Amino acid sequence: MSTLATLTALPPMQSDEPLHHSSGNPFSFLPSIQGQGPIASALRILVKLKNHSWLPSAVTDYLGREFPGGRRREEEFRGKAVKVIDLLQHAAELGNADALYTLGQVSLFPPNTYFPADPFTAYESFDTHAQSTGNASSQALVGFFHSTGYHSVVPVDQAKAQLYLTFAAHGNHKGAQMALGYRYWSGIGVAENCMAALDWYEDAAEQAMAKFLSGPPGGRTLPLLPPRLSDLVGGVFGPGASVASTGLNAGRAVIKTANARAAGETWEDLLEYYLFNADRGEIDYAFRLGRIFYQGSIYASPGGVASGGDGASAIGRDFHRARYYFMRIVRQVWSREPANPRQPHVSSKEEGHASIGYAAPAAGYLGRMYLRGEGVKQDAAIAKMWFERGAEYGDRESHNSLGIIWRDGLVDGKKDLKRAMGHFAAAAAQELAEAQVNIGKYHYDNGDLKLATAHFETALRQGSPFEAYYYLADIQARQARASVTPAEIAGSSCAIAVSFFKLVAERGTWDDNLLKDADDTWNLGTERGSEMAMLRWWVAAERGYEVAQNNLGFVLDQDKSILRFTRFAPHSPSNDTARLALTQWIRSAAQRNVDALVKVGDYYYHGLGVPDEPESVRWEKAAGYYQSAADTQMSALAMWNLGWMYENGVGVPQDFHLAKRHYDLAYETNSEAYLPVLMSLIKLHARSLWHTLMGGQNGLSFWEGDDEDGRSYYDHPDTREIDGATEQSGQPALEEGEQPDDSPWYFGKARDEFNRRKRGHDPEVERVAREEDDPVQWARERRQAEADRDGDFGPEDYFDAAMRGNRYREEEDVDDFAETMLLVVLCVLVSVLLYVRGRWVERLRQEEEQRRQANGQPPRAQPDRGVFPPPGDPAQDEWAILR
Repeated sequence: MSTLATLTALPPMQSDEPLHHSSGNPFSFLPSIQGQGPIASALRILVKLKNHSWLPSAVTDYLGREFPGGRRREEEFRGKAVKVIDLLQHAAELGNADALYTLGQVSLFPPNTYFPADPFTAYESFDTHAQSTGNASSQALVGFFHSTGYHSVVPVDQAKAQLYLTFAAHGNHKGAQMALGYRYWSGIGVAENCMAALDWYEDAAEQAMAKFLSGPPGGRTLPLLPPRLSDLVGGVFGPGASVASTGLNAGRAVIKTANARAAGETWEDLLEYYLFNADRGEIDYAFRLGRIFYQGSIYASPGGVASGGDGASAIGRDFHRARYYFMRIVRQVWSREPANPRQPHVSSKEEGHASIGYAAPAAGYLGRMYLRGEGVKQDAAIAKMWFERGAEYGDRESHNSLGIIWRDGLVDGKKDLKRAMGHFAAAAAQELAEAQVNIGKYHYDNGDLKLATAHFETALRQGSPFEAYYYLADIQARQARASVTPAEIAGSSCAIAVSFFKLVAERGTWDDNLLKDADDTWNLGTERGSEMAMLRWWVAAERGYEVAQNNLGFVLDQDKSILRFTRFAPHSPSNDTARLALTQWIRSAAQRNVDALVKVGDYYYHGLGVPDEPESVRWEKAAGYYQSAADTQMSALAMWNLGWMYENGVGVPQDFHLAKRHYDLAYETNSEAYLPVLMSLIKLHARSLWHTLMGGQNGLSFWEGDDEDGRSYYDHPDTREIDGATEQSGQPALEEGEQPDDSPWYFGKARDEFNRRKRGHDPEVERVAREEDDPVQWARERRQAEADRDGDFGPEDYFDAAMRGNRYREEEDVDDFAETMLLVVLCVLVSVLLYVRGRWVERLRQEEEQRRQANGQPPRAQPDRGVFPPPGDPAQDEWAILR
């Protein structure tokens, strides 16, 4: 176990032992590869090229000896790995249960490349360990083998999988409880049973909530949201065609990350830009930088600092650097600390600070770090001091944290529920989701479930990702189990409770984060890493994780080649792999993934992974899946597919009118579908015209026009004006620069607005503090603004450019498209004419030769080639011809 711990803690790229090389090496004068200077840097670059055959053998030998991952080190580590496996096997034979379980873990999930993956040994070890000890973890993994038939170690047997998972779930194994809940919810191996699914998911969610509450005040930090692989490339069908990257989904953090990667932007470049500006005294950059280092992600989740961040833009948390930048900001307002932090807070407004700027939210972050012991020694008194400073200027995070301190009595054991609720109300008035949760928990503990439900639902709308779901699920579960609840209401309450408990159980993965481990191994870019990532996704998919199901289906997708079923196809689709991919797509689609639903239709249309049945039956099923996706009013691709099927009568009766309707809906749903829809409509009208000319019925008419009464209210925005709108409404005019406030009203809002104006709050600061801005887009805009400021354009140039861009941009886009299409048509026409002319000239020449031969005339003399030999003469090979 000691050797295993050493190998696990020491990756191949690390070494603490000094390396030596012989003096006979011609490169012995070079410095160590771990040293400083440009030569050492160049050697580190050459390390990445050491496996290329074009490098001299002396260079590769030197790099192999100098680099810690060289052949000698690899042989040493592989020897130790063999020793570890041999010792574990021997200890297991002697009856050591821990060795038996560890052997299974090392064989199924090798910690690094020195250990071979051996699913057969893993199954035998887990099976023996489960039978001898009844260990829940071993039983859960044995159930996974029987459920999936992984590597054909055992045949698929859902009955045995259900048995082992039930044993493990009763042994309080959270993963097994989630797997059983998902199986009862989806009807996998058992009949669908919502109440049974509710029981198992509730047990798993209770474990997650207990783990969350065992952390520092306010609960443990939530894991970052795991990304889908398809989202990182713009969706299953690519950017513009996927629901995941169009419409409102285009604003998701993972899609912004995908766009940044596609543009060649890296987080290292972004952070370097932020660091450069922050170090030269730019406060807005310093605050954003501190927030990024604190949350460990470029993009934060909505709902406040407690809601976590996005996993696709993770950079690693750094509390020390976050505290450094926050302290730089607050020192501009509070230059010193009080002698005794426990003394009553003294207002600093008398010091004459005109604008607090980013100091208030920065104080809230510092207080949170002291309250939770993040990067500093935990001290609730110092945290309270910082929170009071931030709350004095209206920071919502500071108000919420002060409420937690007074509610739980974290400073000297003093509790004051009235003051706590006052702070919670002040934070909730600024739309902080965690504050709504805290108010809801107060009413929940007092038995007022109706009022608690209202606050929890408000927290959900404001972005609460964890606690609000748990309490709402608990309330719905009580209603579903109540004997007086009608059956239809009980069924609806059960479905809501299962969905919410499932979200809680999947987010609370502090001990066994399969998705994060899978992402880490996938990002290694190696064959072993990909295999281990797929294994972890598969285990997570059996537990109901939609992200894992989508990732597994995307990796195994057999429907990617546009040359499928042609002699140019890069590979023939594997039906076994396609069957597994289709299973994951179906499960992902059942969890409301619209792109996966369209992909299921594609598999049925092309006959990938589906049972052998007539094409007409498959096409009819494909049309059904496309129709289900189109009914969501989100997938333009599904609507276009349906239009094509109605146009050609594939899977549905041929109907040109329904085809046109679906093509039009595709464009209305996604304007990026303009070109394919336009081409499809042209072809549809041409086909309909031919159908009509051939005596067909129900074709499209070119002369049908929409009457005035059928025009949409939105077709003429200029006419959407209420009578008398030009008259004075009697409302006071807004001041210059003031925006109308459409947010909901609440008691005390007028006072809050007055105090906000009196304090001179900057709306931009409040927006940034609420994490409503895009750090990448903000950096782009600032960089562009600096470039414009340093340019040579004058005000009148900007005015002209704006006029050209705003007034004629749409017309120019249309003109550019028309010119492009005209050039394409002209190029094709010229190519065709050249080809026809060439064939015509060749034909005339052949006819002339035949006529001369028929008349007995000698062939036409070859042209004079000068000193060059005629064709066919061997002397021609003696000439040096440039090839």
